[in-house]
Amino acid sequence: MLRSFHSPAAALAAALVVAAPFVGATALAPSNHGDPSNGTEPAPRQDARPARPVGGDLAIRAGLIHTMAGDPITRGVILIEDGLVTAVGKDTEVTIPDDFRIVEARVAVPGLVDAHTCVGLAGWLNVDHDKDEVDRTGSAQPELRAIDAYNPREPLVGWLRGFGVTTVHTGHAPLALISGQTMIAKTVGDTVEEAVLVPEAMIAACMTSAARGDGGPGTRAKVMAQLREHLHTGVAHMEALAEAEADDEKDAPARDLRKEALARIARGDTPLMVTAHESADLINVLRLQAEFPGVRFVIDGAAEAPAVLDELVEANLPIIVHPTMYRAGGETKDLSMETPKLLAEAGLLVAMQSGYEGYVPRTRVVLFEAAIAARYGLPFEQALAMCTIDAARLIGVDDLVGSLEVGKHGDVALFDGDPFEYTTHCVGTVIEGRLVATGERELEKQRR
Repeated sequence: MLRSFHSPAAALAAALVVAAPFVGATALAPSNHGDPSNGTEPAPRQDARPARPVGGDLAIRAGLIHTMAGDPITRGVILIEDGLVTAVGKDTEVTIPDDFRIVEARVAVPGLVDAHTCVGLAGWLNVDHDKDEVDRTGSAQPELRAIDAYNPREPLVGWLRGFGVTTVHTGHAPLALISGQTMIAKTVGDTVEEAVLVPEAMIAACMTSAARGDGGPGTRAKVMAQLREHLHTGVAHMEALAEAEADDEKDAPARDLRKEALARIARGDTPLMVTAHESADLINVLRLQAEFPGVRFVIDGAAEAPAVLDELVEANLPIIVHPTMYRAGGETKDLSMETPKLLAEAGLLVAMQSGYEGYVPRTRVVLFEAAIAARYGLPFEQALAMCTIDAARLIGVDDLVGSLEVGKHGDVALFDGDPFEYTTHCVGTVIEGRLVATGERELEKQRR
């Protein structure tokens, strides 16, 4: 249970009455997922990020801290000042300032990172006015911005926050050939400007049957032909822009939002996230990678990845694996709950996602998806990495979030036990030093 104090003296007094939060905490094997030496390239850094609101000051005492940057710490303290982590260590090593608020929990982990979702565009009511995840008037619209459609007050955003999810990579759904852009946001804020970390993170493309219809390509071959055509358009616009910049006598091409978005893909400034499940489609992604070496591809889904594992390892593309509990059928008929383990064992950079759901509640929870992956053979630290540091690395914000290290955002998820256990509760969520959610058990305690 989460407990909150405003001074060390109050904490000590309370400790005489209630059981210490450290009882029952167990150390787990250290993680090596802070090491990027496997050579897999993350998404590119974003040079221009919006200024974040000034964060808070908070001290967190936990029986077990999974920093995701080294060995777990037993009986540890996380110190957050002005929204940034300033110290992480044993409670005997970190001095808590007298004026800091203190919260306590059995287990603390970095705020969870959802590597791919549509939350904030896909709403909980599942009615026309909150379905902004895809525009059906065109099959390829890379110019559509996620920040223009994102609703930070969508109840589903708060729902995820209650499970410890602090950062989401969200945007247009894999329901069209090129459905639009994605963004990275914190799960707080009343406006997009308050929530957003990266306004344009990736551009979403799709090779599944969802892309074939509503005026889009009708076959797999036409999907490839149209994607090639759009990528060549991007290359041509990129070259025209470069020529105009290099030669003052040449006029720059007229503004064209679609071509400009495609040019950013061609330059490698914005990764192209391609949803593909069947082995034939996964091989087609690799074929496009060979044809357009300047494009940064990210694979999304990958239900049949084990069938072409050698080819995927050779290409070394990052993979946002399908939700572990995704329904098997059609293009995902051969998915397996062991796929995250197989991809991780192969040395690929893999992240967990909640994905897109066409029915209520419109989103899954990465905490549960990672837990099932752990049940099916993925070691605990690797499963946690897929929704913390590895997810942050894949989407290109690991300098800000994903691990508890000095200088990073003070985003923390607090639990009353092993985060992957069915009976465990998320008792608190901290974003940039501010306690933004508490578990129902804590709320009940406050009302008594």
